Amino acid sequence: MEYFISVVRDNYINFDGRARRKEFWAFTFFSSIFSIIALFVDSNLGLNDAIGFNIIYTLVILCPSLAVSIRRMHDINKSGWWLMLFIFVLPVIYLTCKDSDIGDNDYGSSEKYPYSNDSENDFIFDEEE
Repeated sequence: MEYFISVVRDNYINFDGRARRKEFWAFTFFSSIFSIIALFVDSNLGLNDAIGFNIIYTLVILCPSLAVSIRRMHDINKSGWWLMLFIFVLPVIYLTCKDSDIGDNDYGSSEKYPYSNDSENDFIFDEEE
């Protein structure tokens, strides 16, 4: 929940920098839950054909969704324009699930791997720290 709040409050229209997988998918998860709740409220109030809570929620969350998606692309050293592949859903899902680049890239430093010699297999025998 903290990632959802962080994206909405602190990074509402922040298209610079990087967003880790954890931040992106936590935001997506909670955003989907809130959208389902808004749909449920709309259907119970009979607002299916009118401008209801779900449409308002979608319009409010559109900018942060785009911003966190672009920052997610930056985390794997891709331009935000790669999101134009949304027509082909599978490449975008693959790119959002891909691990962060190690060290710095064109869009900033990595929060997960701040040093260029880091990797997921960090403590292998005979490796110097």
